[in-house]
Amino acid sequence: MSGFVGALNEAWAELRHHKLRVLLSLIGIAVSVAAIAAVLALGDYMRQQTIEQSDRYGGREATIAISAYRTDGGAMDWEGLDADLRTAADRFDLAHVTRRADSISTPVSVQMSDYLRPVQTRLADPDYAVIHRTTLSAGRWFDAGDAEWMAPPVVVSYALWQALGSPNLGTSPSLDIGGILAGTYRIVGVNTAEYLGDTQKFITLLPDTYFARAEVLSDSDALSWEVWVGPDRVNEIGPELAAQLRAAAGPDVEVTLSRADWGSRPENQAQVQIFELTTGVIAGLVLLLGGLGLVNIQLVAMRQRIREIGVRRSFGATGGRIFTTVLLENVVATAVAGVVGIIVAIIVQRALFTFGVLTPLQDNPPFPMHAALVALAAAVGIGAIAGFLPALVAVRVKVIDALRF
Repeated sequence: MSGFVGALNEAWAELRHHKLRVLLSLIGIAVSVAAIAAVLALGDYMRQQTIEQSDRYGGREATIAISAYRTDGGAMDWEGLDADLRTAADRFDLAHVTRRADSISTPVSVQMSDYLRPVQTRLADPDYAVIHRTTLSAGRWFDAGDAEWMAPPVVVSYALWQALGSPNLGTSPSLDIGGILAGTYRIVGVNTAEYLGDTQKFITLLPDTYFARAEVLSDSDALSWEVWVGPDRVNEIGPELAAQLRAAAGPDVEVTLSRADWGSRPENQAQVQIFELTTGVIAGLVLLLGGLGLVNIQLVAMRQRIREIGVRRSFGATGGRIFTTVLLENVVATAVAGVVGIIVAIIVQRALFTFGVLTPLQDNPPFPMHAALVALAAAVGIGAIAGFLPALVAVRVKVIDALRF
């Protein structure tokens, strides 16, 4: 152990003595290591971005979607089925449950400055925003106390908000709705436009607000539910939840449970893995080229150190000590370059967020530890490979030839 520590100290002293040579030879290594770490970090960012985009449509990982209809053509008891589901959710300790209806066929109109504009109506509970990572352009989503308001809350689409004159939500603007839902509503939030030039004009209400005014859904409309179970419990809870709901609903109601979340579509994960593999191979090739350059520089430098090695051998340094010292010079140097490269990668990642090149996510992944470890291991590995041949040359130097040189 003391021999290894001594060789490590000698290697570090040699690196300090030849700062310029070491700096020039390790720039490529540092850049390559930074590229590897950045690629792995970018892979984590892309994975999280894909997850959040998927969550906005299918719900967070392990979200169970529940739908139901009567097989005998009768009217559905939506309130009773909702009560059964809430009971089951309490039994399984499921905190996030939402009703949803993406399009209500009942005509609804919004009072504009000079006319009534027909709009689409959607229904969703407060937990919908959690399950779907709903982002808003302004204001907020529903919360548990909103149902008690005299002027019920409403979330409007971005296009409708613009058509209303983009009112400041801090002033508690109101919205007059006609038709079956006639009344005055308070605008609490504005949905983000789904794409550039999005002109969809719709309102989102709490289901309880809708039923308080319309009482029942029309025959052409239907409610569905979503329950965020979590990936660790979904395989266990899913079948039991289905069995309990079907038993409570009775033989004339068909209850369907399904998943459309990120975790149920492994092809998305495969796309991210392909990106990581492709860019990782490219960064690895760059690192390998940097290692080859390091080998050439070290071989040339070794010819200049033949006398030094001969003197050390004449004073009793063993071949193993010489080999270990030369090898560790490269390993220590590339390890330092690896640390510098990782620091550069972290700085670059933060700069990309600061200058808006990368869009901030709801759950921005921190710089991944595995990226730093892999990049550092790659740097040390290439240092060991690059140092092996020069170390072998140093061991084969004969004392008398070295001193004569």
